[in-house]
Amino acid sequence: MTKGFTLVPVLPRYLLPHAPDGASVGVFGGSFDPAHHGHVHVTRHALRALGLDQLWWLVTPGNPLKANAPASLSARIARAESLVDDPRVTITGVEEQLGTRKTYDTLAALQSHLPRLRFVWIMGADNLAAFHHWENWRSIAARVPIAVIARPGAQQAALGSVAARTLRGHRVPQSNAAGLAMMAPPAWCFVTIPMRAISSSDLRAEGRWPQR
Repeated sequence: MTKGFTLVPVLPRYLLPHAPDGASVGVFGGSFDPAHHGHVHVTRHALRALGLDQLWWLVTPGNPLKANAPASLSARIARAESLVDDPRVTITGVEEQLGTRKTYDTLAALQSHLPRLRFVWIMGADNLAAFHHWENWRSIAARVPIAVIARPGAQQAALGSVAARTLRGHRVPQSNAAGLAMMAPPAWCFVTIPMRAISSSDLRAEGRWPQR
């Protein structure tokens, strides 16, 4: 058994997000505490730049790297659903049903349940800067292609990070980003998009997300 993988129960298909066999699906994970128009902005550009058929917002039950618990899962999902109006985008809290909390375990479970889909993990540049602190981060990179989306002020730290240096031989130029889902991992691409300086932490600090 691969270290860090948690065995999960077999879920009925109706509890899982749906995509047709062979579809390319971006998985955009996070606490979304709260979701905001910056997430929508990233989603629109990722769908186009990566040539994805669908993009799933994976609203996590809790982030093990954050000290404070987020708002309730139901509140965060409801907020996300209120912002998204695109049939290609699915808001899901399926980690709760899968019983997973770490990215590697979640991706392994999704691939086990939905083996005919082509997944791409989507993360912000700030996450790439800290990626080497994630449990089984090398195994995540070996499991699915990764799209790193530029964020304000994070490019230098991201591209100079331990993970970026370790995986530099597997970086794909942005001109080939639309084929990322078809590539065998490890493969990753840094995707530059127009920037929007908005964050969930700012919204919380301003008192615009009181659900606690």
